[in-house]
Amino acid sequence: MRITRFTFNPFDENTWVLDNGREALLVDPGCSDADEQRELENWLATNRLTPIRLLLTHAHLDHVLGCAWMHRRFGLLPELHRADLPLLDLAERQGLIYGIPCEPPPAPTKFFAPGDIITLGDEQLEVLFVPGHAPGHIAFWHPEQRFVISGDVLFQRSIGRTDLPGGDMDTLIASIRTELFPLGDDVKVHCGHGPDTTIGEERRLNPFLR
Repeated sequence: MRITRFTFNPFDENTWVLDNGREALLVDPGCSDADEQRELENWLATNRLTPIRLLLTHAHLDHVLGCAWMHRRFGLLPELHRADLPLLDLAERQGLIYGIPCEPPPAPTKFFAPGDIITLGDEQLEVLFVPGHAPGHIAFWHPEQRFVISGDVLFQRSIGRTDLPGGDMDTLIASIRTELFPLGDDVKVHCGHGPDTTIGEERRLNPFLR
């Protein structure tokens, strides 16, 4: 499975594309304007990839700005944990607060539960439930390639903010320690913002987790 990062919108959010050379999973589409949409669409076309699913780690504004466009262009509906549905429904209002236009995302028809398996050809991702930054935050874990897409739970030397509605610091720290740390120190973390890191680096060096 190949992993490609695009950094979009004023929040410098990382949008992820996972592909097997034929089909692709889109994770957290943050493309917020026509230029960013064109960049993603051209890359998919150049690589002859067909997007088949649209996955959300959570539903904060910067991670859902491209959902409506993805639905129009590729017919995809967002998939997320049900506890984040109220945030998704408020996306347009979130945009007004930050001065960033957000077209209302289409309503999802699939919701994730902890332990669900997402398939892409012969590849499998497992859904981990890691609330704290958002009530329904999830991560996507690939045991064979030893990586996790963590959304806004864990960053290089930092963690997700917990001062937004539904956030809770104790819950976030517990999610990291009980769901992410046990994956192993060698596991690469593909974050929702900023550079990649590893579980081991953050266990040793992250000032919020010592």
